[in-house]
Amino acid sequence: MTKIKEKGKIEETKDGEYLITYTRHLEKRLRNLETEKQLLDAERIRLEQELHSLRNEIDRLREPPLVSATIIDLLDEKGRAIVKSSTGPSFVVNMSRKVKNEKLSPGMRVALNQRTFAIMEVLPTKLDPFVKGMEVVDSIPDISYQDVGGLDQQLQEVRETVELPLLKPDLFKKVGIEPPKGVLLYGPPGTGKTLVAKAVAHETEATFIRIIGSELVQKFIGEGARLVREIFNLAKNKSPTILFIDELDAIGSQRLKIATSGDREVQRTLMQLLSELDGFEQRGDVKIIGATNRIDILDPALLRPGRFDRMIEFPIPDEVARKSIFQIHKRTLNAEEKINIRKLVELTEGTTGADIKAICTEAGMFAIRKDAEIIIQDDFFKAIEKVMHKVKEKAIESRLYS
Repeated sequence: MTKIKEKGKIEETKDGEYLITYTRHLEKRLRNLETEKQLLDAERIRLEQELHSLRNEIDRLREPPLVSATIIDLLDEKGRAIVKSSTGPSFVVNMSRKVKNEKLSPGMRVALNQRTFAIMEVLPTKLDPFVKGMEVVDSIPDISYQDVGGLDQQLQEVRETVELPLLKPDLFKKVGIEPPKGVLLYGPPGTGKTLVAKAVAHETEATFIRIIGSELVQKFIGEGARLVREIFNLAKNKSPTILFIDELDAIGSQRLKIATSGDREVQRTLMQLLSELDGFEQRGDVKIIGATNRIDILDPALLRPGRFDRMIEFPIPDEVARKSIFQIHKRTLNAEEKINIRKLVELTEGTTGADIKAICTEAGMFAIRKDAEIIIQDDFFKAIEKVMHKVKEKAIESRLYS
């Protein structure tokens, strides 16, 4: 009887342990299921949000496209306006409540509803991507005034015309004169006109916009004039601005009675440029720098005061200027200390600053040819002989074809 009781207790103990183990197993499984439910709920919420976003995207894509237009006139305070659609006709339209009437003015670009032609939103000013790329922002050349040699007088006149009106406008008011609107740099090729413009771009804090004259020559009628208008609009919006027009003779040559259709289109671009340089509208803090090596073919209307108030000549450098240019280029060269710069200056009469830079480069090439790391005097003599031969050939050709 005792054995049977002991056996029953053992069996009850085993049953109890089994129940406890099974209960713990169920609790663990329940916790796993709860965790899995939380994960599924989170996934469901994420999918619902993604579904909502996709539905919004589909609804947005289903909306009819808007029509661009230009405001011609505002009629009343109720929000009515006359607009000229990009498709051609003009309409009297209402404004959406989202658009505030105070923001609108004639000449602004707006978007119209395709069905009701109501003004839905204000569009940014139209600007050609080609014009946007002319603004020099990150690619400003690392050239300072100390890197320009032999042009002290020219630099002073450029700084008086370009920098001083931007830095000290009150000074001109006290004296009672208007600051110069523009400056024209002219002289033979390689005398430092573009170099000075690069130095101005580096030293000034104003926005710098660079144009090459040939870029304004376009294939279709009116495109060149449109680019000129947009360039000056960009300059006004970004003011204070320095606008540098290189190779001005590409569009600024004299107007002739006999001209082809292409010449007439260039003349239209020139007339637009003349209007922008000295028209009825104020330019504001926009200073113009023009550069050309053919001032003799420029149109007289372009050269009169009021458009280019100062014309600065960049001559062939004299001995003092050549010495200064040699010293500037020698700073970056690994040359021996006993280089006789005075002798180099005597041998380079008639050369430009670009020729002197070419001489220094060629001297380095002669040193490299010998596997040398230091440029010696003889390398400069060989470089002068090589470059001066090209300079003499160019001078002979210019005399033959002039």
